[in-house]
Amino acid sequence: MTEADRALARLAAAIAARDPDALQEAVDRAAASADPNAVEEVLLQSYLFVGFPVALEAVVLWRQRTGTAAPEDQPEDALAWRARGEAVCATVYGGQYGRLRSNVARLHPAYERWMLEEGYGKVLGRPGLSLRARELCIVAQLAALGAPRQLYSHLRGARNAGAGDDDIEAALQEAAAVSSARCAHEARSVWNSVVGAQRTSDSGR
Repeated sequence: MTEADRALARLAAAIAARDPDALQEAVDRAAASADPNAVEEVLLQSYLFVGFPVALEAVVLWRQRTGTAAPEDQPEDALAWRARGEAVCATVYGGQYGRLRSNVARLHPAYERWMLEEGYGKVLGRPGLSLRARELCIVAQLAALGAPRQLYSHLRGARNAGAGDDDIEAALQEAAAVSSARCAHEARSVWNSVVGAQRTSDSGR
């Protein structure tokens, strides 16, 4: 993983960790080593996982620390979000895609629609950052947030999006640096489960 990718993963994790000092350090590191457009994308997508209030505060700090002005708005065709979301979500979840949609729809049909249109179509399908980089940042963010069920899915999703295990290890290391000991231990256990499940699957072939 490049230093720029590590900086983006640390930023995503620091947003979730809710530690002002860690976030300031992560913002400064990202400003020094990552493409500003990539940083903007990480900041934007964070609201899906930490909510608008927390994500907005991170954007405020980014503007204050760097003096970077907001980019020009580039309206998109909302009708295209569904198709784009289905394609991106299918890439992330691979063979579990149909099962995911069924499970989420059983929780609430609006969640299934929002997941595809809002989450994967409007946000995670945006240009400006590769799906691989997005998934690695999501892994770091969920690890710091302490969301094991979603982390398991996105660890697999990062692999499906082209991230190697070394990349994922690096993302988890960046998250652990700003996470509580509990969250760091939990994230490591989830990753071990993903690796173990893959080995079991491979040995059964």
